[in-house]
Amino acid sequence: MIVVGYVLATLVGLSLGLMGGGGSIMTVPIFVYVLGYDPKLAIAMSLPVVGVTSLVGAAGHWRAGNVNLKAAVTFGVIAMIGAFGGARLARLLIGEVQLALLAIVMLLASILMFRSAKAAPAAATEPHTPRGNGAADATIDTTRTMPLVLLLPVALSVGVLTGLVGIGGGFLVVPALVLLAGAPMKQAVGTSLLVIAMNSAAGFAGYLGHVTVPWSFMAGFTACAVAGVLAGAYLVRFISQKVLKQTFAVFLILMGSFILYRSRTVFFPPRDVGHVTTHRTAEPEATVASAD
Repeated sequence: MIVVGYVLATLVGLSLGLMGGGGSIMTVPIFVYVLGYDPKLAIAMSLPVVGVTSLVGAAGHWRAGNVNLKAAVTFGVIAMIGAFGGARLARLLIGEVQLALLAIVMLLASILMFRSAKAAPAAATEPHTPRGNGAADATIDTTRTMPLVLLLPVALSVGVLTGLVGIGGGFLVVPALVLLAGAPMKQAVGTSLLVIAMNSAAGFAGYLGHVTVPWSFMAGFTACAVAGVLAGAYLVRFISQKVLKQTFAVFLILMGSFILYRSRTVFFPPRDVGHVTTHRTAEPEATVASAD
C-alpha cells in the first residue's frame, strides 16, 4: 500500500499544480479510505502535505511577484492562532464528525470551483514564470489595510477550519484577500499559498502529542506530492483550466457525498443503540495502520 499511497500523492500534487489549488483537499480521504488511517491521524498528516506543497507553489508566485508579504503575515498570523485552536478543539470531536465537516467543505468548494471555471481561460498561463522585477515586485504593497473588525473573524474562521478538517482553505482565503485587502486576483492566489503554509504548520503543531505520526511515510508522501506539483506547473500550459476545474468539481461532489454517506451516523444515530455516548471529554487515540 505504500506504493499506492505515493502514486496517489503524486496525483494530489499534480492536481494542485494544474489548478493552482484544491487538489490537496483529497489528501484526507486518501489517508482514511484508501490507506486505512484513523480520521484524526489522517487529518493531522494531511497538514504537512498541504503546507509544504503550498509553500512550493508560493515560491513560484514569489518569483513572479505575486506574493504580498504584508497581507500574508497580517492574515496568516491571525489564522495560525485559529488553526492551532482548531486542532485543539478537534480533541473534543470524534473523527466521524470531522469527516462530515470535511464533506460539507468539499461540497461548498465544488460550487465555488464551478463558478470559477466559468471565468477560466482555455489554457492557463504558467504562474511560476518570472516577469518584471521578479521577487522584488513582491515587496510592492498594492493592497489596502485590512479592517481589523472584519479581518479577525474571517482569518480566525479560516484557521479553525484548517485545524479541524486538515485543508488549506484557499477557496476562502483568496476571496477574503480580494475583498478585504483589495488584492489583484493573481496576487491573492500567490499570497494565499503562503497563508495556507503558515496555517498548516500551526494546525499540525496543535495535533502533535495527540497522534502518533509515521514520519517516514509522511515524508515520502509529501515528497511525491511536491514532485506532482512541479509536474503540474509545467503541464498546466497545455490543458484547459475550464475543463479541469469542472471535472474536479464533479469529483468533489461525488467524494463529498460519499464521505457524508459514510459519516451518516453523525446525523442519524442508529435507533437500536440503548445508551448515549458523549465525546465531549473523550480523547480518542489515533491508531496507525501499518504503512511502513
